[in-house]
Parts: sequence; structure tokens; C-alpha cells
Amino acid sequence: MTDRPSPAQPDARALQERIDQLERERARLVTMMEVLRDVTGAVHYRDILQVVTRRLGSLFGLDRCSVFLTARAGGPTVHLVASYEDPSIRNHVIDLARYPELRHAMESGQVAHIPDALADPALLSISRTLVARRVRSITVVPMLWQGHVIGTLFLRTYQDGPPLTDQDLEFCRVVADVTARALRMAHRLERLQARQGSQALLAADRERAALIAFLRRLLASFAEREDGPSQGLLPRASGAELDRLVGVAMTVLAREARGHQAPGEP
Repeated sequence: MTDRPSPAQPDARALQERIDQLERERARLVTMMEVLRDVTGAVHYRDILQVVTRRLGSLFGLDRCSVFLTARAGGPTVHLVASYEDPSIRNHVIDLARYPELRHAMESGQVAHIPDALADPALLSISRTLVARRVRSITVVPMLWQGHVIGTLFLRTYQDGPPLTDQDLEFCRVVADVTARALRMAHRLERLQARQGSQALLAADRERAALIAFLRRLLASFAEREDGPSQGLLPRASGAELDRLVGVAMTVLAREARGHQAPGEP
């Protein structure tokens, strides 16, 4: 007589699966909060991308998590600008002909998910590399801005790691969307800072031009009165007094420079 499974066993297994699912959902939520917090505080786009690759790589235990950005729409190459497994990577030019899954996501704007990379005919040429790295799946998630692909998230899992679920893929789509928006904001901020820097340089040039004109007038005045009663007064002036006079002169020059700004300039 064989023992029949206890009626409680299926319920316990279902309960454990539900607990595991809730744990995964909690981990995704925590990661999303961390990503939002970190990219909000980041100013430069490289910092944003490093945050995203590090968080996703840690969450899913990935073999590889990278970000590729487009050089120009429809071009034959992309730029590898951030990588979870090698944070030193900054800007490597990648030929799309070597990455058919990457090219598909770039051209279609759709997620390219290969659950079993070793069985995919398109990846036959790199099968040895995939076997050596114990690769299980490859997923490429496009980053879209106003309907255009500006880059992709590239995720690669291990053979002995957990597979990416549909919920995981949807989570990655959300992260890609957040990343695209953060990149556009960082780009705008960098342009604004560059414009403000140019205005500061322009103001400094005006001050230098005003200073040169001032010195020319001053030298001309001393040349005209070279033999006058003022001769010999300069050596007797103290260093502190000279510093004070220079400070006053620079204040006046700065105001004069602002007064000569072109109409419409700040």
C-alpha cells in the first residue's frame, strides 16, 4: 500500500510560491525606489547609467548588465557607455552586426528576449563564448524618448540563475522609461550649465577689455604729467592702499562691463 500525499502538501507548495512571488515584488519595488532616488540626485548622465546597471545587476544576479546609447538613428554602431561587471567602461563603439538582438531592439523599439541563448540560431557564431560564460538568457530593452530609441538596457542571466519572469520584463521596461527621462533631463541641465559658463566667460572678457582701456587711459594720463607734481607719489603708497584701490577699480570695471552688455543679454 503506497502512501498518498497529504492534502496539505499542495497548499504548502502554493503558499511558498506565493511567498517567493511577494519577495520578488518587494525586491523590485525597493530597487525602483533606489533607482528613482539615485537618478534624481545625479547630475551627469554617466552617473545615472552606472546607477541603473548596478541596481539591475544586483537585483537579478546578472552575468552582464549594460547600457548602449545610439550615436545616430539608423547608424551601424552604438556606444557602450556603462556596464555592471566593469564600471570602468565609458565609451566603447560597438558594431551592431555582432549583436543581432541589440540591432533588433534598436530598429523595432520592442523588447528582444531570448530565454535560451544557446538554442538561438542567430547566436550560433558566439555559442562558445556563451557556453564559457554559462549564459542562460539575453534581454534587450529599448529606451524610448518621444517615440525614438535613444539606447537600450542589455541584461544577460546565468544558466544556474533564476529566469526573468514576465513581471521582471515589465519592471525593466519601467526602468528603461525612467532612465530615458533622467537622461533627457541631465542633457538639458548640462546644456544649461554650459550656456551659463559661456556667459560667465563673456562677462570676464568684458571686464578684461574694460581693464585694458582703463590702463591705457591711466598710462596716457601719467605720460602727459610725467614731469608734474605727481611724479614720485606712487612709490610712497602703501601695499594695503594699492590693494584697496585695485579692489575699487575692479568693482567699477565689473559694473562698467555689465553696462555694456548687448540688449537681451542677462
